[in-house]
Amino acid sequence: MWLTAEQLGSNKSDYIGLRLVKLGASLGVRNALLFATFMIFLSACSSLSGPEYKRPDVTVKKSWSENDALNVSGIETIRPDWWRNFDDPFLDELISKALTNNLDLRILAARVGVAEAAIGQANASRLPTIDAALGASFQKAEGGAVNRSVSQAVALGWEIDIWGKLKKGVSAQSAEFNATEADWRAGYLTLASNVSSAYFQVRQFDEQIHRQRGALVKSRAILSIYDLRYEEGLAPKTQVIQQQAEVNRLDIDLLELQRLRQLTENALGTLLGVPAGDLNIPEQNLSDTVKVIAVPGGLPADLLSRRPDIVAAEYRVLQAYELLGQAHLAKLPSISLTTNAGNTSAELSDLLKSWIFGLTPTVSIPIFDPNVQARLRVSEAQSKLAEEEYRATVMRAFEEVENELVNLANRRLQHTQLLVRRDQLQLITEQIEAQLAEGLVTQLQVFESERSLLDAELRLLENHQLLLSNTVALYKVLGGGWPPEDVVKTD
Repeated sequence: MWLTAEQLGSNKSDYIGLRLVKLGASLGVRNALLFATFMIFLSACSSLSGPEYKRPDVTVKKSWSENDALNVSGIETIRPDWWRNFDDPFLDELISKALTNNLDLRILAARVGVAEAAIGQANASRLPTIDAALGASFQKAEGGAVNRSVSQAVALGWEIDIWGKLKKGVSAQSAEFNATEADWRAGYLTLASNVSSAYFQVRQFDEQIHRQRGALVKSRAILSIYDLRYEEGLAPKTQVIQQQAEVNRLDIDLLELQRLRQLTENALGTLLGVPAGDLNIPEQNLSDTVKVIAVPGGLPADLLSRRPDIVAAEYRVLQAYELLGQAHLAKLPSISLTTNAGNTSAELSDLLKSWIFGLTPTVSIPIFDPNVQARLRVSEAQSKLAEEEYRATVMRAFEEVENELVNLANRRLQHTQLLVRRDQLQLITEQIEAQLAEGLVTQLQVFESERSLLDAELRLLENHQLLLSNTVALYKVLGGGWPPEDVVKTD
């Protein structure tokens, strides 16, 4: 007696039961039960693909210590070519050359190409493989004729990715590709920052050297006055020796500034892909070429999705999750299909007259394979490692942003105080020079006041360079103009 669908019910489970009953009639009750048990086992196994990806939990930073003091906007978007805000065409030219020729950045770009090619390799494992072979055999017994035969064969093999194990591998490699792209963006940002800071230092050295040479001229003039006064018996010999030591100190400092400028220029050349010693930057004062600009915006609710190094770290967490899922799926049965076609003939001309075909479906169920379990443990450990590395990257980012905000806020306060000090000494110098015209002070007093003024100007120059460098550093730690990117699992 056959059971109908109405008797079993109209829902899906009843329908499956009906099919199994009918199958039992053709295959036998025992085989049907075995088949049903096998399908239930496979359905249960399908839920073992590992945990779903989610961004690792991190400590949330709700406020920034110097945000209000710097008036940094949380909405404004930083332009990707942020260095153009400094309005220095020579700096623009240097960074453009560096982005084209820097070897470290080109290495990162090559790694992106490798990761992209690896996606194709991972996808290839999901496709069927086709092999062809052609062979010949010659045999001769003693005193007998030569027996010869030729053979040909074509084989098709395909592992059916029923659980998505191979697809997990493609997703993992896609995550690695996205991570390497983020690595390139981080390298781009670091390169632009390093070129800018090195350029500012070269310009600072130019101005310091210029001012140091002027200070040497004045110091030698003071030494001449002391020599003259010593010869006239109006000054002790120790005063002359002290001033000579001051001249020597200025000479040594000038040599040191020239050395540091050359080293910084060499480092800048390497960033630009130019051999050390071949780059020649014309001398120009920092104050005349680069002005302090406004603080960049974008603080920093989207910091976790804007900074390339954080994005790269999160993509690697996603990659670890996909590999973990693949390791889980390796415990499930695999289904492969092999098809063979070929023939053997004594004559080559008869080889294609007939074919022998064979079809071999195979279900492989791993029962005991230590490698599968070991791989699973390794994948679990690697996923935990990737999560901790992501958290460490986020914490470093918080520290870097906080430090640069503090640096920039304090540099601005120092700048205000240094301006006041410079203006005060400039006023004193002007008054002493006016008194010199009336004969109320000596030339020596004028020289000493000018030396104090020079010291204040050099400190103000150093502060100017630090303001520029800290601004660049803040651009860098905020993500440098790259738009926010959500790390999501791709199918």
